[in-house]
Amino acid sequence: MTRENGEIAKADILEGFTAQMREIAEASRQRTRLIASASAAGGRVQVTVNADGVVIATRFSSDIDELTYEEIAKAVTTAAQNAATDVARQGRELLQPLRDKRARMPKLSELIEGMPDIEGKAPTVEPASLAPPRSRERLSQLGEPGPEFGNAVGYEAWTEGQDKRGATDSGW
Repeated sequence: MTRENGEIAKADILEGFTAQMREIAEASRQRTRLIASASAAGGRVQVTVNADGVVIATRFSSDIDELTYEEIAKAVTTAAQNAATDVARQGRELLQPLRDKRARMPKLSELIEGMPDIEGKAPTVEPASLAPPRSRERLSQLGEPGPEFGNAVGYEAWTEGQDKRGATDSGW
């Protein structure tokens, strides 16, 4: 009788595992179809990304020439980052039912005596920085010092006495 119960339990576990793999495969297929778009610079720039956050389309409005190259570059970056954030949110929402179901299932350490809790030992993945290359934040992550300006003067000190100066000042 005990052996029979064990076989039934194994069959139930295998059936549950197979069903869960089908659900994961379907969620994965649905995820690959996700896209998100975001606009910046008053709608002059629109960027669309796929489920992996990779840019798949960039569109400029007819009045894009009113922006400088620097403003366009910043708008493209901002729109791409916002679209990537949105598609990541969509992906989390899509996969949340699977995570909830998994959380209700017993852990391997609960099923096998002496098995350590593997999930508790998994490292956390930190989000990647959105800072531009060679920025202070990126350099500090690499252990490189950011640019330092030893001769910088505070605004108050710099503007002190400025009201007496003008275009005819000898400093020009």
